[in-house]
Amino acid sequence: MDINKALEDLKKEPGFADNVGMVLVHNGIVRGWSRKDRSEVTAIEVTPDLEKIEEIRKEIEAYEGIFRAKAFALSGRMQPGDDVLFLIVAGDIRENVKAALADFLDRVKAEAVTKKEIFA
Repeated sequence: MDINKALEDLKKEPGFADNVGMVLVHNGIVRGWSRKDRSEVTAIEVTPDLEKIEEIRKEIEAYEGIFRAKAFALSGRMQPGDDVLFLIVAGDIRENVKAALADFLDRVKAEAVTKKEIFA
């Protein structure tokens, strides 16, 4: 995914300039260590539930002050340093946008992505 292209396209949407004062982007990257015990991870296998992500995205986009929410989730086997999840939230003011991005990320990770770490 080209994040610059995604932002460029978002800015071209009708109503963007009238409704957006902030855009936040989450770029999830495969870590080289496990969150559980910091042991070395050589790869991960990720399976996103794209239907659930879309359901969550629609709910986030309905939050007060949110103009647009977008998600791009990759699947398969990935190595440390690889991009794995992009979330974009555009909205009116920082209080609304920050809260929406936090909810979006937490819900996608908890409800719509399964991950298996592969150790050395």
